Amino acid sequence: MSDLLNAVLLGVVEGLTEFLPVSSTAHLLLFQDMLGFQPPGDVFTIVIQFGAILSVVAVYWNKFWRVLIGLPTDPWARNFALGVIVAFIPAGIAGAALHGFIKDVLFAPAIAPYVIATTLILGGILILVFERIAPPPRYADGDRLPLSKCFQIGLCQVLAIVPGLSRSGATILGGELLGVERKAAAAFTFYLAVPTMLGASVYDLYKNREVLDFSAGLTILVGFVVSFLVALVVVKTFIGFIGRYGLKPFGWYRLAVGALILAILFVART
Repeated sequence: MSDLLNAVLLGVVEGLTEFLPVSSTAHLLLFQDMLGFQPPGDVFTIVIQFGAILSVVAVYWNKFWRVLIGLPTDPWARNFALGVIVAFIPAGIAGAALHGFIKDVLFAPAIAPYVIATTLILGGILILVFERIAPPPRYADGDRLPLSKCFQIGLCQVLAIVPGLSRSGATILGGELLGVERKAAAAFTFYLAVPTMLGASVYDLYKNREVLDFSAGLTILVGFVVSFLVALVVVKTFIGFIGRYGLKPFGWYRLAVGALILAILFVART
């Protein structure tokens, strides 16, 4: 029962944070440590990320289906698909090339908490500063961005390979600095999440194929379902929220959490 409860809590954490600019990876690692929970097999985290991916597919199903059936004849559909692919390429290459370094160095237990605390704070500062200096938006439709802007947003996404920086934070804030309206950048971030997260999950599954363990199937399933349901709410409401309040609340949140982590690490060492 305790494993199922932990799976529910981590599913909530994943669903809440995957698409917010606060870093889901950082929060999953922190909550696993707080709960003293060792995920059942290396597949647990990957599967609950699939739940978050499916929430985007569910919310934007009509759009994705329109793109799919329109590829042979519809110029808009082809440009939409090409834009997402172009944006995905930089992170896809960087993630594959640096996979070993990320897992073995940045996620090493002795280093990861310090990396996460530092990047949470730096990311919070950047959000608060860049939200003030972002240029007036020139692109207001996330469905029709020029390929050059898609590629530039994709370059911003590469920063998120560092734990704690946040994929959505990098792409939304980067989009704003590139002249993309905040809600349009958020919408494009959701589209880009599908190939990015799917690619990362499949690659992780492949790399860990010899040690995958599905024996705790119920625990994994519970985490997956909870992650999907919570992320579904986030995807449906997030664009409206940042349209009204911007990213500043997340900037202050990152500063507070990063400072708290550093304080805990300092106390633990003394």
